[in-house]
Amino acid sequence: MNLDLTKIVGPRVPAEELQRRGLRYALPTLVLTLARLALLCSIFLPYWQLDLKAPQYPRGLNVTTYVNHVTGDVREVDSLNHYIGMRPLADAAQLERSIAIVALITLVLLVEGVAFIHSKWAVLFALPAILYPGIFLADLYYWLRSFGNNLDPTAAMSNSVKPFTPPLLGHGKIGQFESHATMGTGLHLAIACSVLVVVGLVLHRRAYRPLYEAARQAAKAKGAAGAKAESREVSA
Repeated sequence: MNLDLTKIVGPRVPAEELQRRGLRYALPTLVLTLARLALLCSIFLPYWQLDLKAPQYPRGLNVTTYVNHVTGDVREVDSLNHYIGMRPLADAAQLERSIAIVALITLVLLVEGVAFIHSKWAVLFALPAILYPGIFLADLYYWLRSFGNNLDPTAAMSNSVKPFTPPLLGHGKIGQFESHATMGTGLHLAIACSVLVVVGLVLHRRAYRPLYEAARQAAKAKGAAGAKAESREVSA
């Protein structure tokens, strides 16, 4: 394998090296496999939940957010929000929800690619999965802030509530409603995926960097030997 290609995909593991240090090369693949499974499973589980309590709702109301849809007491919450001038929940993150499944499957495939890229470029494949939970929370905060701070002034009870930002996580109070926002199992799995990918990258570097350095040194030595041979031919 020439040096340019080695820089991208990295060196392959010689059979004797794999036999001697099999665990070293198996660990990154195992950890990254667990990361992929965690992210894949997160697609089917809730990412965020908002619980609301008020005197007129003794059982409370809840809204549960998945990557591509929202469930729970959506109709009741939309009805309440209508009176204070907040848009329906379905209006939020329409683009994000429409591409969520494809995007997450793409992230899973990128993490899988890390196992085949035995060079520093593996970080580029892994980075989206590492950043994903933070991006999800940042996007969710954007929509919470946008909805709460852009109330319709012509709504029936627009004067009863000042612009606000619902809590991203933890407790809050909106009028007579007490709210509690928590991360769902899906988001916990996405965070676990990020941690596992970082661990996988550390193990990946430990396993493949020595091979990459050996291949680089061998290529340099071969190039130097070729240059000397050419110089001798010219001198002759």
